[in-house]
Amino acid sequence: MTEPALHVLDDPVGAVAELLAAEAERGGSIALTGGSAPGPAYRRAAELAPDWSRASVWWGDERCVAPDDERSNYGLAKRTLLDHLEHGPGVHRIRGELQPADAAGEYDHELEGVELDLLLLGLGPDGHIASLFPGSPQLLERERRATSGEAGLEPFVDRVTMTLPTLLSARRIVFLVLGEDKAGIVARAFTGPVSDEIPASLLRTGTAPIDVFVDAAAGRSLTATG
Repeated sequence: MTEPALHVLDDPVGAVAELLAAEAERGGSIALTGGSAPGPAYRRAAELAPDWSRASVWWGDERCVAPDDERSNYGLAKRTLLDHLEHGPGVHRIRGELQPADAAGEYDHELEGVELDLLLLGLGPDGHIASLFPGSPQLLERERRATSGEAGLEPFVDRVTMTLPTLLSARRIVFLVLGEDKAGIVARAFTGPVSDEIPASLLRTGTAPIDVFVDAAAGRSLTATG
């Protein structure tokens, strides 16, 4: 069981940007996330390390939309990170424009043999990670590296997601969580009981180090480790 390192910071976005930039300069395999929090971190990571040519980027999940759709996780990373780099990484996006099962099958095959050096995640208000929602069949998948299914929260479009075993296989897991509305679920996910009802808590069953970067609002119920 892994005990997460909880970092309540004035500037958690900057701290995560530094981690992303350092991993890119090392030539690591980085899994990116969507949501509202990571965009500013991506912009700052591009400023810190404009050459990502030695790195490769993946996505923990994707909405089943075209890459130029405003809901696309790839699209977010392209606008805030990839378009601002002098030298880009190897890009392994989930092709959300395909039928969900086809996109998941393609991504499952592409992930074969891949070792993720850094997995960046957000935390949903229900405790979901990537697109593994409480009570969803996708949360129970143990044989595949990626799978597809319906969304548990808005936007209600089908998703393709890395499975729990794939997430657990990452060498390092980093969370970025912001805002007072996340304070309760942050405490439950990282200090409460491990339960399928809070998918994020299941990552604590693995061996990878987990760093949780939150602002004061999201971390008001936590004891920080620095």
